[in-house]
Amino acid sequence: MAHQATSEAKGDRMATQLRRAGLRPTRQRVALGRILFARGHRHICAEDLHEEAQGSDVRVSLATIYNTLHQFTAVGLLREVAIDGGRTYFDTNVTDHHHFFVEDEGRLIDLDGDIAISKLPDPPEGMTISAVEVVVRVRRNQV
Repeated sequence: MAHQATSEAKGDRMATQLRRAGLRPTRQRVALGRILFARGHRHICAEDLHEEAQGSDVRVSLATIYNTLHQFTAVGLLREVAIDGGRTYFDTNVTDHHHFFVEDEGRLIDLDGDIAISKLPDPPEGMTISAVEVVVRVRRNQV
């Protein structure tokens, strides 16, 4: 009974967070939001979230997962990190920060600390730079 009450409270908190972000708290959005944010800050791709949802008895299509991730990104609940256009990760940490991408593991790691960029190009006329995102690609040393 206590577990059910805790689950309902988490669902209520997620529904409130979705409403504040301007999204209708549908059953699927609430369930996916609970799965996404239950473990704190992390990076996840749509396929992995789909697998986690299936493992939690949340039955949703991969298309619904993609739609939900993009909706959450559009309202600022997630941050999208595209790697080579071939793989997109969604970050629950929406603050400005950079990443390491571990190539041989397909894994993102938050890059702690500052990065110095000595000179950015001037943006095209009539435009302003809104953000700079750095992904440092790494791989394990060969032994």
